[in-house]
Amino acid sequence: MTDLNKILEEIYKIDPSLKNREGEIIKAIGALSALRPEVQIDEAFMASLRAKLDAEARTMKTATKPHFNFQFSGTPYLARVFAVFLVMLGAVYFYNMPGAPMPPDLGGKTISENKDGTVVVETDKGIVIVDKNQTSGDGGAAPKILSGFVKFSSDAEYREYLAEAEKISGTGSFGQMRTMAVQDVGIANPTSAPAMLEGGSAEAPARVSETNVQVAGVDEPDILKTDGKEIYFSPQSSYYYRMMPMGGAESMMIAPPDDNQAKTHVIKAFPATSLAEDSSIEKTGNLLLSGKILTVFGNQEISGYDISDPKKPAEKWVINLDGRNSVVEARLFNGLMYLITRTQASRYDPCPIPLFESAGGKIIVPCTGIYHPSRPVQVSTNYHLSTIDPASGKIAEKISFVGSYNSTVYMSRNAIYVAYGHEPDMLNFFLGLFTENADIIPQDITDRITKLAGYDISNSSKIAEISVILEDFRTSLNDDERLKLESEMENRGKEYLKKHKRELQKTDIVRIAIDDLKVKSLGTIPGTLLNQFALDEYKGNLRAATTVGGQWFGGMGTSGESENDVYVMDGNLSVIGKIQGLGLTERIYSARFIQDKGYLVTFRQVDPFFVLDLANPKNPKVSGELKIPGYSSYLHPITKDLIIGVGMESSKVKISLFDTSDPKNPVEASKYSLNEYWTDVTNTHHAFLLDDKHKIFFMPGSQGGYIFSYESNKLALKKAVSGISAKRAVYIDDFLYVAGDNKIIVLDENTWERVKELDL
Repeated sequence: MTDLNKILEEIYKIDPSLKNREGEIIKAIGALSALRPEVQIDEAFMASLRAKLDAEARTMKTATKPHFNFQFSGTPYLARVFAVFLVMLGAVYFYNMPGAPMPPDLGGKTISENKDGTVVVETDKGIVIVDKNQTSGDGGAAPKILSGFVKFSSDAEYREYLAEAEKISGTGSFGQMRTMAVQDVGIANPTSAPAMLEGGSAEAPARVSETNVQVAGVDEPDILKTDGKEIYFSPQSSYYYRMMPMGGAESMMIAPPDDNQAKTHVIKAFPATSLAEDSSIEKTGNLLLSGKILTVFGNQEISGYDISDPKKPAEKWVINLDGRNSVVEARLFNGLMYLITRTQASRYDPCPIPLFESAGGKIIVPCTGIYHPSRPVQVSTNYHLSTIDPASGKIAEKISFVGSYNSTVYMSRNAIYVAYGHEPDMLNFFLGLFTENADIIPQDITDRITKLAGYDISNSSKIAEISVILEDFRTSLNDDERLKLESEMENRGKEYLKKHKRELQKTDIVRIAIDDLKVKSLGTIPGTLLNQFALDEYKGNLRAATTVGGQWFGGMGTSGESENDVYVMDGNLSVIGKIQGLGLTERIYSARFIQDKGYLVTFRQVDPFFVLDLANPKNPKVSGELKIPGYSSYLHPITKDLIIGVGMESSKVKISLFDTSDPKNPVEASKYSLNEYWTDVTNTHHAFLLDDKHKIFFMPGSQGGYIFSYESNKLALKKAVSGISAKRAVYIDDFLYVAGDNKIIVLDENTWERVKELDL
């Protein structure tokens, strides 16, 4: 107890009256010390603690600002003492929790002060947002932490955080992270030729399409790539073993033939009449092409091939992923690949986390290298951002962070944005509902629920117990009272949800600088994001489209009314402009931001197509709205004012051509109902190809491939390609190559005649 006695002596020197609370002090210090057992409480520690406590005492004696309201003894000062001790121990977890006291010295710097009274503070552990006008409660003077994105300080803190996350969800379940998006200014999804192609010749084509991405110069992995001379195609066909009966209970496994196994085809594509397979790579996966290096993202390995000689691709490097680590997404920007992988989180065996093994050695991440949102979110996965040099295969882990079930990662040319959605807390819903509507149930029932909220059990257990409490109360009523209660709960619940929809669902967004991959800012907006196209960076501002409301509270039989918002945030992720209340009772089905315009499709029974004026980021507004049947789940800009929408209507694929040249009166200039029940474009934008020279676009269907013309603002089916399970298309000069699982068909874009076919 020597160390503890020394600490107590220093505390009592400042305020002897605190001896009356010695039991409380010892218990708290013991809990904090257990969190960081590696900290040595030696003379240096005590000297630093003594200096900080003395500084606190002087501050409290001389404080004159009314909102501090310091007292020299009792709970407020005791809270400050523990705040100092927290800083000394480096117990980041406690002071990162929203509503927890803010340590007097985080050892960081203020990045920005916002108009709403919040302050963004950067520390060596990450970044936090505090409210300088609110204190943490209990008479304390420390500013209240609203949110944060910081590193874990120890393995124990990591385990504790996961335990808290499990209490929130009850199960610790986790879904898929949405894909990483890359976007920048300018018209999106260009298909321009590579810079080295300057005019056509017998040696090089004049025009070559690229993968349909969100911004020129930033490539995304896909199953097909071309450099204008070769096509690299990895159809990733699936083959299955068959069970052949042999009589009785026995059976025999029949494997597919070896020559049918999935592979990456290297195909001579230029000139079109010379179409032939040069070679193949006995690996399959999404592809990235950087100069003469083709990267194949396989199941548990990433391989780089030198394709200088297409007839003899040579494996140059291999990166093996640990069995717990898997690829989520990747990007190629300025000659460097950015890779997102994920590992399953485990609070029983958390760290270190092995990620990769290559010729350069192993890459392992410690718990203290992982960032997390300060408020507990539904977590069971870690995400890791790494960089790869395509030429050498050199890999470096840059930053790791935990993820919630609906995390979204978006990358611009300047920054990477990590967004975390927070599901509605049903416990808080019940407490808020009964507090605002005290006449629904007796006060003793509300008191029982409030008491239950303080128990150290999972939220799912609390909700289950609340259901029992409410059911017991319901069965105690007579039929008339029960009928009235059920009606009141339904109606009051809907009104409560309508009033508080933007408080019940939130999304935290973290900005990580692309140059040093450090956390730079943090912001919060209401609602949830749809996908990668719901975020966009333009002229230093981030635009986000969210859906709020629409939650279903089954125990109440209550569904919230949904609507949709658009927020504009500055570089510090402070909201500077917003549009709220779009598409009442509907949800966002697609979003697209193009320079100073935005397009939004919401849907329930009809398809409202909104045109947004974002020219003034502080005053965004709706320019016009169009209501039509069906919906568009993918929006593709031909120009700033001409948009293609691909979606569904009456269970069939629908293509719309929207003319927004008059933003106040957008029109569906043309529409086509395709005799298809599915197109891969609704799953991935990579399946869509635009050729603005010939004013056509390609999209695959279940029965073949389709080429549509949009000339004179009218949709027309120019060519249907049958006999192929179409996946992708590219153009080289004036020839369109339609690639399917087992065949490539070449069409002359001037006549639309087939000029060549190749069986794979």
